Amino acid sequence: MKTQKKLSDVEWELTPREIVTELNKYIVGQEQAKRIVAIALRNRMRRRRLAENMRQEITPKNIILIGPTGVGKTEIARRLASLVRAPFIKVEASKYTEVGYVGRDVESMIRDLVQHAVNLVREEKFALVRAKAEELANERLLDLLVPAAGRHKRRTDSAADPAGEAQQRDLLHAEAKEKVRAQLRAGELEEMTVEFEAKEQPMPMVEIFSGTNMEELGMNIQEMMQNVLPGAGHSRQRRVKVAEARRQIIQEELNKMVDMAEIKSEAVKRTEEMGIVFIDELDKVAGREQTRGPDVSREGVQRDLLPIVEGTTVNTKHGEVKTQHVLFIAAGAFHVAKPSDLIPELQGRFPLRAELTSLKAADFKRILLEPKQALTKQYQALMKTEGVTLDFAPEAITEIAEVAYRANQMAEDIGARRLHTVMERILEEVSFSASEMPGNTVNITSEYIKQRIGDLLKDQDINKYIL
Repeated sequence: MKTQKKLSDVEWELTPREIVTELNKYIVGQEQAKRIVAIALRNRMRRRRLAENMRQEITPKNIILIGPTGVGKTEIARRLASLVRAPFIKVEASKYTEVGYVGRDVESMIRDLVQHAVNLVREEKFALVRAKAEELANERLLDLLVPAAGRHKRRTDSAADPAGEAQQRDLLHAEAKEKVRAQLRAGELEEMTVEFEAKEQPMPMVEIFSGTNMEELGMNIQEMMQNVLPGAGHSRQRRVKVAEARRQIIQEELNKMVDMAEIKSEAVKRTEEMGIVFIDELDKVAGREQTRGPDVSREGVQRDLLPIVEGTTVNTKHGEVKTQHVLFIAAGAFHVAKPSDLIPELQGRFPLRAELTSLKAADFKRILLEPKQALTKQYQALMKTEGVTLDFAPEAITEIAEVAYRANQMAEDIGARRLHTVMERILEEVSFSASEMPGNTVNITSEYIKQRIGDLLKDQDINKYIL
């Protein structure tokens, strides 16, 4: 079995050039932004190899990505995090309110981040013991499907059992068990019904607190309620299919084999050392205007964000989390507001800037062909499930790219997302009828595209066809 590498080994293997190469598999263009985030990630790796006194002095160089929607800002941050299995969340700055107003407080982003880290670490721990859990689950299912022969036999000595009936029963039971074990492994008994003792999970009682400034109180009350609710953690007999019973038993066995306290401790550490928070729409809270009355001021939200980005300690249900070394990547179009409109203190906490360019027709063409899971490959895979083959001619790819680019020019520029609307329009009839045409091949040509959406490159009322 291939041993799983330590997280630090995975990190240190990635040079900035290799990080950019990995990002190129999913994101077209935007080389400056890729280089900046690659250097930021590598510097985090370098920092972890320094002596303790020096390590504490080096803080992340937070980044602002500037560019219109749909050019890859979020995807760059998301893929960066996935490369090293770092905790990652995306938040929108406009969804937060300054202290004193009803709404999500900025500390909730760190609580969400550490919860994601807990889920990440738990899945990694589960993966290490899943094979053993599945083996134990199959044994428990065997006991349910083939009750022990010895449960019903009477105790007897050799004089009272001259024919060795007990031994014969044991032999028959063992043979039956092996037969059922083989059927289980072959998946032949998934629809069979079994009765087993399932642990019941108490229903959450205080979700009403979630999303408010009382969310931490809500989490604490929920934990206390789960401990005192009648029936919390109790079990009851249930009749379910083997497939469902196996899923529940595997989960029970996994929970027994991992130490939740260790998972939480590692998750907090990983959040502090490797966490990445992507703050979108930062430009929507830029500005230093003074508001009066009950309005929430944009500057107020910025000042609440400042201590989180600067470095503070946030209380979560998994423990205290220090944010000094969390990497913050902010993004915004900054069409109206500029980064210089942010309060000076917050500007200073985002020393790195990268401008992402609007996408051209050539970029759209590359997006349709080059990424690992390119849009054309996605649609081909979807139609393949119905037995239909999609064949995109080279001139059709060029046509789709041109239509998407022109649509962005004539309507709102939504970047690469425009390709989704164009592709859906082109393939609407195929998607609708695919289940009725298995074995067929649909050739997507330039002529086919014009038949479906018209020559939009010459149509001024493009909004009539593509949103």
